[in-house]
Amino acid sequence: MIETEQRGGVLITRVTVRRLDAVITPAFKARMVDLIQGGAERIVLDLADVSFMDSSGLGSVVGCLKLIGTRGDLVLAGIQSPVQRLLQTTRLDRVFKTFPDTDAAVAALTPGGE
Repeated sequence: MIETEQRGGVLITRVTVRRLDAVITPAFKARMVDLIQGGAERIVLDLADVSFMDSSGLGSVVGCLKLIGTRGDLVLAGIQSPVQRLLQTTRLDRVFKTFPDTDAAVAALTPGGE
């Protein structure tokens, strides 16, 4: 469900399921909490494969952002149109930093990046 890759101090977490919904959310959130509590401070959440997200999925992503708090950054990358519409409808597009792909997100989180 989540594949990870370290790139220059940035942890890329790629969600490999199409639906981030109530069925998947508990395992997704548990894995993300483990990564954050394990010391990850700069995280790119790659949602390129996710074509559907319900309120529980959205809530878990918001919860991860709150957990990382001011000690780090969690940004979103590769967002598909349905998920982007959800972020816009809930006005969370103003809360999350989003990037078209992981390369742009990693560049922004790397010291000396955007």
